[in-house]
Formats: sequence, C-alpha cells, structure tokens
Amino acid sequence: MTMSSSVPYLLRAVYDWILDNGFTPYLVVDAAVDGTVVPLEYVKDGQIVLNISPTAIRDLKMTSESVEFSGRFSGTAYLVYAPMEAILGVVAKENGEGMWFPREEAAGPPLAPGPSKGPPELKVVK
Repeated sequence: MTMSSSVPYLLRAVYDWILDNGFTPYLVVDAAVDGTVVPLEYVKDGQIVLNISPTAIRDLKMTSESVEFSGRFSGTAYLVYAPMEAILGVVAKENGEGMWFPREEAAGPPLAPGPSKGPPELKVVK
C-alpha cells in the first residue's frame, strides 16, 4: 500500500509559516505540466513565480490535487490553476526561505526487497 503525496501538506504548512512570520509567500510552478492554467506571458524558462499572499489574490484553494486562486495580472483578473504535480516550491519573497519539492519520477518496475534508501531529500532554500 502506498501513501499519498506529502507535497500538499508541506505546501500548506510552509505557506502558513511564511505568513506567520510576516513574509510574502511566492509559489513556483512548472507551467509545462498538463492541466496548468497560468498567464503564459509571465512564464520564464517554463516556470512562473506567483505571489500567493492573501492581499495579492482571492479565493485561494489548496487541495490534495491542486492550487487555485483568482489573481490580477496587469489589471486583468485571471483564474490560476496548478495541479500539485506542477508545484516546484514555495518560498518567502523577502529572504528566499521555504521549501522546494522533489519532482515525482515516472513509476518504474517495483524495487526488489532490500535495505531502505530513506525518504527523498528535500531542498530548503536558506
């Protein structure tokens, strides 16, 4: 039996931590992931960085499957939708602290029983 992804839980926790410390949470999204809806004119090198502070956006929803909200880009309202697989990280604008999430690898053949490799390494921006 496999466990669900930890990314939605960690994303919510780090988002709250950044806000609790009085900083601005920025969401980094891979715009090339299927189902991602972002304003393409703001995508650079396949990624977009989005200010997701409560004063910058409306109707933020973070579920196990996605992040979505309404935001304004150059004065135009836009509905942003990012599947959880597209979320690369969440960091504080002011100092870069936050968390980067590992990319989900395509499922391969089952591993042979053996010693555990441990959890994948998460990169924390300092």
